[in-house]
Amino acid sequence: MNAAAAPNAKDAAPAWIAAQTRELLARPGHAWLLQGPSGLGQYRLALDLARAWLCDHPGPKGACGQCASCHAIDVRAHTDLCVLMPETIMQALEWPLSEKAQLELDQKKRKPSREIRVEAMRDAVEFAQRTSGRGRGKVVLVYPAERMNHVTANALLKTLEEPPGDLRFVLASESAQQLLPTIRSRCLNHTMAWPNEADALQWLGGQGVAASEAASLLRISGGRPEDALQLHLGGTPAARWQALPRALAAGQADALDGWPAAQALDALQRLCHDLMARACGAAPRYFAAADLPARPVSLAALAAWSRELGASARTIEHPFVAGLLAEHLVVRARRVLNSGS
Repeated sequence: MNAAAAPNAKDAAPAWIAAQTRELLARPGHAWLLQGPSGLGQYRLALDLARAWLCDHPGPKGACGQCASCHAIDVRAHTDLCVLMPETIMQALEWPLSEKAQLELDQKKRKPSREIRVEAMRDAVEFAQRTSGRGRGKVVLVYPAERMNHVTANALLKTLEEPPGDLRFVLASESAQQLLPTIRSRCLNHTMAWPNEADALQWLGGQGVAASEAASLLRISGGRPEDALQLHLGGTPAARWQALPRALAAGQADALDGWPAAQALDALQRLCHDLMARACGAAPRYFAAADLPARPVSLAALAAWSRELGASARTIEHPFVAGLLAEHLVVRARRVLNSGS
């Protein structure tokens, strides 16, 4: 999962996010769980809801974007908003860490956490007991919610069960099935809407993605615009993605050169998916049919490869030697792609 772009009041919400904001603001509830795959805007929607709930002059479409409350959120200084995220994502999105956590990182005592730490959750529980500073209630935003371990989730559970009257929660998740059932059952669930292609391409254009690249990147990302933007920001042109299947089939040693390990593995999983779909008579999802190797591939070999890639995903963040890992992935892919029908 890549950190989403940090929205502020001056950014117009994408059409599919704006529509969902209006929908959810019209429905009562103290705790929302926004769920769906990555790249659909869970973080943006969660922050827009929090902004509207705390706004001094909210409307049916959301926050006014002009008041002191909206400004406080823009500068990451709202006293009635508690943001719970892994420290790595908080840094990427420019949210301040607690004084203790920041001091530990500054003194090199530890690395930024990739999980939501239980210490941060305890701070949130203490935040829940305070009186609202601006008189419009308080909000706890949790993203991505699946990064809570069992200890952290259990620390949240009691407050979620019995929240003070002016406290609201919005949890945003890209893997809601990983959450404790007790967490899911205490929230109103909202499944993220998928944008239509025209809205997604318009938004990508507004983010500076050239029209010639946007359509290809949107396809490679499976129709998820924020993921397409992250591919663009990663600096890998769409043409290289399109050439990847045939480069791997030919065993080109540099096929994955310069790709971060997680991105390379993700690309191979997408390719494996499309080849399995084609072997079963379905249309590919991420690559154009013309970009796939013409030679049939053994479905049994693809199934085994899929399992291997899934196992590798659990350890991909370990400090492997990048060159050796890329070489291994290319060699394995070449064998599968030339396995015959």
